[in-house]
Amino acid sequence: MLAGLSLLAVALLLLGSPALAAEEKEKPAADKHGAHFDACAKACADCMRACESCAHHCAHMLADGKKEHMRTLGTCADCADVCAVAAKIVARHGPLASTTCEACAKVCDICGAACEKFPDDEHMKKCAKECRTCAEACREMLKHTQQAAK
Repeated sequence: MLAGLSLLAVALLLLGSPALAAEEKEKPAADKHGAHFDACAKACADCMRACESCAHHCAHMLADGKKEHMRTLGTCADCADVCAVAAKIVARHGPLASTTCEACAKVCDICGAACEKFPDDEHMKKCAKECRTCAEACREMLKHTQQAAK
């Protein structure tokens, strides 16, 4: 009897596999690429926090007379805002996610490059790293939205 139940369980498992594969094919493209959207939204939110913190850091540096931080204060503040918008739109799989992520990747490239000009500053180095990670996640997500459109 136990052997019969075991065989029945194996048979159901094997029969279920083609059904699951067919179900996977029927999923909307957004569901198939959802992990990439989620990773992108998280990277954008993480970058937003790093850039907000770095803008605050740059404001203190500027107050201490380090005028070279004026530009990075602006790029970090702008990048934080763009990343916040991108995180929200991507998280909800909005129709403008691709356009927003294209812009976010470009802004992150600019902000990351600006922060990398201060290689001895650990705060700026962390911000640059988050910007690079975010830009990469946005571009990875874009690959999947382009595949979904095909």
